[in-house]
Amino acid sequence: MRWSQYFIPTLREDPADAEVISHKLLLRAGVIRQLSAGIYSYLPLGQKIALKVMQILREEMNAIGGQEFYLPALHPAELWQESGRWQAIGDDMFRLKDRKGSDLCLGMTHEEVFTSIARNELRSYKQLPQVWYQIQIKFRDEARPKSGLMRLRTFIMKDAYTFDIDRAGLDVSFAHQREAYKRIFSRCGIQFLIVEASSGAMGGSESNEFMARTPAGEDLIVNCASCGYAANLEKATSRVPTIEDQSGPAGPEEFPTPGVRTIEDLTTFPGGAEASRQIKSLVFVATEGDENRTVLVLMRGDHQLHETKLADGIRATAVRPAHPEEIRDLLGASPGSLGGVGAKEKAKAAKIELKIVADSSLKSRSNMTTGANKDDHHLRGVDIARDIQVDEWLDLRTVESGEGCPRCEIGTLEVFKGMEIGHIFKLGTKYSESMGATVLNQDGRPVPIVMGSYGIGVERIITAAVEQRHDDDGIIWPKSLAPFDVVVTITNIKQDAVREAGEKLYGDLQRAGLDVLLDDRDERAGVKFKDADLIGIPYRITIGKKAPDGIVELFDRQTKANTDVKLSEVVAHVQKLALSCI
Repeated sequence: MRWSQYFIPTLREDPADAEVISHKLLLRAGVIRQLSAGIYSYLPLGQKIALKVMQILREEMNAIGGQEFYLPALHPAELWQESGRWQAIGDDMFRLKDRKGSDLCLGMTHEEVFTSIARNELRSYKQLPQVWYQIQIKFRDEARPKSGLMRLRTFIMKDAYTFDIDRAGLDVSFAHQREAYKRIFSRCGIQFLIVEASSGAMGGSESNEFMARTPAGEDLIVNCASCGYAANLEKATSRVPTIEDQSGPAGPEEFPTPGVRTIEDLTTFPGGAEASRQIKSLVFVATEGDENRTVLVLMRGDHQLHETKLADGIRATAVRPAHPEEIRDLLGASPGSLGGVGAKEKAKAAKIELKIVADSSLKSRSNMTTGANKDDHHLRGVDIARDIQVDEWLDLRTVESGEGCPRCEIGTLEVFKGMEIGHIFKLGTKYSESMGATVLNQDGRPVPIVMGSYGIGVERIITAAVEQRHDDDGIIWPKSLAPFDVVVTITNIKQDAVREAGEKLYGDLQRAGLDVLLDDRDERAGVKFKDADLIGIPYRITIGKKAPDGIVELFDRQTKANTDVKLSEVVAHVQKLALSCI
């Protein structure tokens, strides 16, 4: 392809509305253009890159027995209602009505559609396992689309689904997908971590996220360099040192605390307590289906609650902090004076069903200080086992950098930002049971199909590659994703000998099976070099003043090494380089 004829609208300056480096460089390199918030067009360079990502996805899915489908993006509401997600998903789903008034949605994912095919077509265990996948446009009504291709309203996803007769089969399928994902991201030149994660609205018993470390990431990842333990912050745990409590009074003692509203206030109040000896009391309203319930959450004073852990732990679809009036109706006091002692009795008097959950770090603690459910008053000498009716103990705290690794004895944890590039779920029978997808087992008895779901975002791969592989001059594409293998730069198109040498080399490289971009523009050499560096093609061959002597310059975009190579040998040399590793 000739640069003079190819559409590559590069920009010299960073666009004003672009914040993260991948967004800036993808716009500047002429890879994408924005149509609307969270909606982008792929320009020719972008389309070549996206197709290369999709080819890698296909090759690795096919290698583990995947069969490619292409399913509709427009779904009838009935399927999502069967699974229970029509209401559970909320505002993230694009919903519409057809001319007959029937409810429809634009697919965010395709569990329901694939399950409907499975229930209509699969009859016996002899047809299992099945591995189905597609590469399809998805839609999500993001409240705050941002960061270029990182958070979109319409995007391309490879979603795969496995169907097995039992949990043992699912374990095998899950392992195959996990290994395929590792190969995919490695081939795409991305450094990644596999972390434990919440299944969220997808449901299921187990999930892993594949995360790329980048300051632009929206997730917080916890990692131990000593043993490799990694988890999303919403699932991470740590070793919390045991605190030995001194013996306290025979029962809780009330004392006045005028003006005390926070944990910190109480640490400096006369007769108060340090944060690790306080019980933080938080009231939440949890939603499950169409029902709401009130939950009192107890945390150590120096620990922070992670709301996703709370929602997952109590099996709620959503949680929200209770409003001040709801709290006063329940406990008779305002935030800052709340506690678990007597909370059940107060809730019963108010005819409110209350569940008390406590973080595991509070287990067996005694001589603690907490609110008295009376404004401007607290209780000291609280023994949790004796004085508070805890219904459930859960891991609710937010892990922080520097804490001990829960897996090994020597490691400390680091918390850093990352972006999700893939997510795999053990769905189990969540969808097959709700939608009636069964097969006959070896005994002739109908059993629900055991499913897994596995997603990779094409735009996420492109974004992660740029976030991790760039310098001050532009993008450094891995060879596997680069839009071209090599760019041939003719420094002076008006000089016949130089132009003719460039044209001949262009043809020779193409005949050797390489994808070549010929920079035949009537521009200064410096402009051409800057553009080539910006768009990030792995190798640049410069046809300049040494060309009449049979010498060209070979520039490696990643190492920035510039080497003189004989014109007669450069094709074989670049061929060898292009076929080498990422």
